[in-house]
Amino acid sequence: MTTTESRPTGRKPAQLVDMSWDPITRIIGNLGIYTKIDFANREVAECHSTSSLFRGYSVFMKGKDPRDAGFITSRICGICGDNHTTCSNYAQQMAYGIKPPPMAEHITNLGEAAEYMFDHTIFQDNLVFVDFCEAMVKATNPTLLARAERTDAPRGEIHGFRTIADIMKAFNPFEGEVYKEALRVSRVTREMFCLMEGRHVHPSTLYPGGVGTMPQPSVFTDYLSRLMHIIDFIKKAVAMNDDVFDFFYEALPGYEEVGRRRILLGCWGAWQDPAVVDYRYASMNEWGKAMYVTPGVIVDGELVTNNLIDINLNMRIMLGSSFYDDWVNEQPFVTHDPLGNPVDMRHPWNQTTVPVPQKREFDGNYSWVMSPRWYHQETDKHLALDTGGGPLARLWSTALSGLVDTRYVKAANGKVRIQLPKGESLPETTLEWSIPKWSNTLERDRARPYFVAYAAAMALQFLEESMELLRAGETKVFQDFEVPDEAIGCGFHEAVRGVLSHHLVIKDKKIANYHPYPPTPWNASPRDIYGTPGPYEDAVQGQPIFEENGPDDFKGVDIMRTVRSFDPCLPCGVHMYMGKGKTLDVVHSPTYGASHG
Repeated sequence: MTTTESRPTGRKPAQLVDMSWDPITRIIGNLGIYTKIDFANREVAECHSTSSLFRGYSVFMKGKDPRDAGFITSRICGICGDNHTTCSNYAQQMAYGIKPPPMAEHITNLGEAAEYMFDHTIFQDNLVFVDFCEAMVKATNPTLLARAERTDAPRGEIHGFRTIADIMKAFNPFEGEVYKEALRVSRVTREMFCLMEGRHVHPSTLYPGGVGTMPQPSVFTDYLSRLMHIIDFIKKAVAMNDDVFDFFYEALPGYEEVGRRRILLGCWGAWQDPAVVDYRYASMNEWGKAMYVTPGVIVDGELVTNNLIDINLNMRIMLGSSFYDDWVNEQPFVTHDPLGNPVDMRHPWNQTTVPVPQKREFDGNYSWVMSPRWYHQETDKHLALDTGGGPLARLWSTALSGLVDTRYVKAANGKVRIQLPKGESLPETTLEWSIPKWSNTLERDRARPYFVAYAAAMALQFLEESMELLRAGETKVFQDFEVPDEAIGCGFHEAVRGVLSHHLVIKDKKIANYHPYPPTPWNASPRDIYGTPGPYEDAVQGQPIFEENGPDDFKGVDIMRTVRSFDPCLPCGVHMYMGKGKTLDVVHSPTYGASHG
């Protein structure tokens, strides 16, 4: 059920209990999830997502040397700072009118591929799967665990576990076999990253115009040897995830409604093709479509656009429930894009951040997160796009566009086919991800190991092309440039957990305006000026509760699974501080929720 649908008839009188999880620590501030849970009807009646910390990068970037932007903005995030550096460099390269040499693009792509493999693995196996492990399922759904113990794992010949419960046990924190192996894999993938970008997570070798990494055969062979060491782990991870998530659908009928929302997905594209990209705004549609993950906006399962110029121009930053003053009466920084298209006052190029600290009121303003929206011209609606945790939107957009056709990854007919070579124990394997029926909790999580496989496959191609350049003597890795007096630029990339854009305005060789929009504001946004809830709120609000515990010992595992499925920048500190909950009211309301928004 989504928040726009009425609740079914034949309901019990509501038993509303106020329950809150705050903080769920994360990168853009402290995330809090505030809910009203109807235990009588086993569903979440209301949800608000809040962030209690203001950071203000868009404020203190003003006046800085634009060449420093990548190094400064990497500090936005302690887990995917390199994504910010990469995206900032893309924006700067547009502003400076330069294109890095092909070898530099391959090295950047290899670093970003390693980051996807590292971050998705440690998040999925060491954080997400804690919510699906034996210990958690035993505490929240003991009858489900009993069934898991009796259910054979269909893909056991790949991953080696006999039952679904055996897989769950392998994910027990600090003790489980897969939990511990994932930590080892995360070390190897971080080493791969550092070979290309120098330092994790704030790169020391990425610059506008190129890289500082010296392209030597040993650099690429060191990366390749590590990649081949983990290739079988990736194959097993896909099989284990498929087994567990298929089991949940089968054992808990209706679980597809957990975290389900209308299909509103955004992907800004990843990994540039050095043969096509030139960073000119005028050709952004062409080089955007040549990216090895295709950008796109998906509405109700249909691809609305995969043109980065359209994606850019229709970005809107709304306020609504945020702790800021509006800027629409300020002077615009950019009235028209380089092609002459008008630029809206709510576009990131024109945003002015004016923080206004105030008391949190859920019927007023309650978050430091703004509300990014994408304006859908056909319907005149501002859409609350989500990223599907990153991989779901990337795979969905790439599958619908059907433009990626490489040595190891091919997209066509609503599918993405990924070919992985023979590893230490498993044979050459072809994986196939197909567009699912729903945008929900389980499908966001399922997409993640498939995208790790996607990143590994693309890394193989980038390695081969780097070695070809090396043999041809094309080892240049930097293009010199001058900072112009005035310029604008925009960078589009995929952070690990989804869409990432950097918008830059230069005046007098200094930064006049700078706005990074990572996935967290898109996913964690509060209700906007039209009352539209953000994706976390929308996905949780109205979802059913399958946990067997009542109000006195409620863990909220279904809610946490939903929030974590979006990968909210390492939700590593979850604290439920209301104790046993607080009963708000028990009301007799036969039509409760019929007009509930």
